[in-house]
Amino acid sequence: MAAHVSAGNIHNFYLAGQVYRGQAYPNFGFTNPFKEPSWSSGVFKALRAERCGCYSRGVSAITESSKPCTSIRAVSVSSSTKYYDFTVIGSGVAGLRYALEVAKQGTVAVITKDEPHESNTNYAQGGVSAVLCPLDSVESHMQDTMVAGAHLCDEETVRVVCTEGPERIRELIAMGASFDHGEDGNLHLAREGGHSHRRIVHAADMTGREIERALLEAVLNDPNISVFKHHFAIDLLTSQDCLNTVCHGVDTLNIKTNEVVRFISKVTLLASGGAGHIYPSTTNPLVATGDGMAMAHRAQAVISNMEFVQFHPTALADEGLPIKPLTARENAFLITEAVRGDGGILYNLDMERFMPVYDERAELAPRDVVARSIDDQLKKRNEKYVLLDISHKPREKILAHFPNIASECLKHGLDITRQPIPVVPAAHYMCGGVRAGLQGETNVLGLFVAGEVACTGLHGANRLASNSLLEALVFARRAVQPSTELMKRTRLDVSASEKWTRPVVATARLLGDEVISKIIALTKEVRRELQEVMWKYVGIVRSTIRLTTAERKIAELEAKWETFLFEHGWEQTVVALEACEMRNLFCCAKLVVSSALARHESRGLHYMTDFPFVEESKRIPTIILPSSPTTASWSSRRLQNISSSSLIDC
Repeated sequence: MAAHVSAGNIHNFYLAGQVYRGQAYPNFGFTNPFKEPSWSSGVFKALRAERCGCYSRGVSAITESSKPCTSIRAVSVSSSTKYYDFTVIGSGVAGLRYALEVAKQGTVAVITKDEPHESNTNYAQGGVSAVLCPLDSVESHMQDTMVAGAHLCDEETVRVVCTEGPERIRELIAMGASFDHGEDGNLHLAREGGHSHRRIVHAADMTGREIERALLEAVLNDPNISVFKHHFAIDLLTSQDCLNTVCHGVDTLNIKTNEVVRFISKVTLLASGGAGHIYPSTTNPLVATGDGMAMAHRAQAVISNMEFVQFHPTALADEGLPIKPLTARENAFLITEAVRGDGGILYNLDMERFMPVYDERAELAPRDVVARSIDDQLKKRNEKYVLLDISHKPREKILAHFPNIASECLKHGLDITRQPIPVVPAAHYMCGGVRAGLQGETNVLGLFVAGEVACTGLHGANRLASNSLLEALVFARRAVQPSTELMKRTRLDVSASEKWTRPVVATARLLGDEVISKIIALTKEVRRELQEVMWKYVGIVRSTIRLTTAERKIAELEAKWETFLFEHGWEQTVVALEACEMRNLFCCAKLVVSSALARHESRGLHYMTDFPFVEESKRIPTIILPSSPTTASWSSRRLQNISSSSLIDC
């Protein structure tokens, strides 16, 4: 649904098909998430296509009290319903860091789709950017961030993150995270593309893994935190309190027992990561299917800047390895930005250096520039990959700084101290997501976001290298105070937990073995087809014709898939892991395409051949507001409905 927000005192905006007029950002339930930053000029771009969610009014499972409320014990009324003060969806750096802080005030459930360590954090190689060198400055870090973000960044957010970053690093060290130090005993600071100074704190080329280790160890030792692994988040539980949407928790699918487990909580943090698997090649782990973004959209949360999908310029190109992997990788192996930061040079297959032709910063240009340059080389020369060479550096330094990359390449017959590395761009990071304020708050009461699932305004049109872990740490910490304040003034109504329709697990008894096998097979096929459509038409270089073609093909593909499901006994509330992931992939793909069609310029990661220039008048964020679900597909509708007897009159 379209929304234009003016810069005046009276704001008109559309929500669920209705126009509301009032003071700035009325009834959104949080402190001006759409603060009027320089990048937005107080105006929010409209999307032409109708979007969906579920705008049902219903009884609240939580109520605000004028008196402080005590923390609740972790309660299980039955094995299928659990009660906590805080529910955290995701076990990456954002979710774990937040959980450790709010656990000081109440009980916490951490819900994770796979093993707790299986997150984008664990695969982050480069490091965390922070101003820790006397020669560096917050202003310099801010400038680098905004230049990389094509000046679409929210300056206030950028200042907050760059200012608070050093303290967040010190907290990690105090918790036991071990980072590399130089010969002088100080932290070794690396430099990456887009950075004007050395400011990347790292643990060799396995920084994310080290941070995840330290945080997870602390979480598992905290008696107030319960970790629920192999629990897939299906949909957020919400109700309508007059004009406010309120979040009460989440329904999950225990993948091991095939049981639906409902979590009711006073506060929910969404820290579920990105959506890399809408593309066929991504550095993200298999769990990154856009579940959080899709759930939030269905729950009436505002979504922003989804057109800005970052393709990392240098993923390992298996086709160029002397010894090919025996099986296809589930996710592409990342070759960190730090290789170029340490002097790595990009060549085509004729060993011609090409980056200086495209940008005066050469290999140290921001990721969007390098990815487009590589893409251009591959298309012009009809080649499958380019070469990244670091072999001119001392062997011992290469092995010290990049042991993980060296080991992986050596498994396939390539010695990076002697030979160039074959690389190719791959989907890497979503700069857009659920719109968040400076404390991680969203327009849905009780729902906070942090990490890649959020759009805070930090990244703008392109994320600066190593700013992602930094943003996750800063916003996870900033969300703590408002979360605990809300928890303390909120009471849980245990009896309200059954007001939402419960999802039903797809079983052989319900549908039959043959039908389930057919649905799984078709879903795998459709998933591959969707990924190919996204790569071919919504990739590094786009056009209006390509995007409208993608929109049509995705709609046809989704209709084919949903028709097959519902003709074979599937119902609105039926769930299975493969089908729910497919549902979320469709939802996120449509959000990306709709956002891309709305931006008639080329900025940062979004390059349009028919709008090849940056337009100052379009230096505004893309916003997707929720709308009526009446014509929505299954991927864009929530599963749960509130029983009619529970409706309240606003």
